Amino acid sequence: MSEVIPNPIVNTAELLNQYAAGKRDFTSIELSAVDLKAADLKGADLSYAELSGADLSGANLRGVDLSYANLNEANLSGANLRGAILIGTDLRHAKLETADLREADYDPDTTHFPPGFDPIQAGMRSDRSS
Repeated sequence: MSEVIPNPIVNTAELLNQYAAGKRDFTSIELSAVDLKAADLKGADLSYAELSGADLSGANLRGVDLSYANLNEANLSGANLRGAILIGTDLRHAKLETADLREADYDPDTTHFPPGFDPIQAGMRSDRSS
């Protein structure tokens, strides 16, 4: 397995500027506790991202790849995560109230949700057919 190298982006403004310029690969970005409220990151690759404690409330994360990302304690209230990939994602203690998670993919063994959260009730899809 190859080593995952951190993305050199250092702040929210730089991330949003690069996204606006057409970049979509933000693999391994490290932006804990940042304010990305209502940000439009539709279709971005944020796999392996460190976004613990980030405020992503109201953000457009439709179709975003968040595989193996750390979103522990992130605020995703009202965020659009429809069709997102959440396999291996750490969502423990994340705020998911009113988040649109319909058709988002998860792995029942590796995706970690807040206590009491039901991915099936939220309209999510298991990556396994069993």
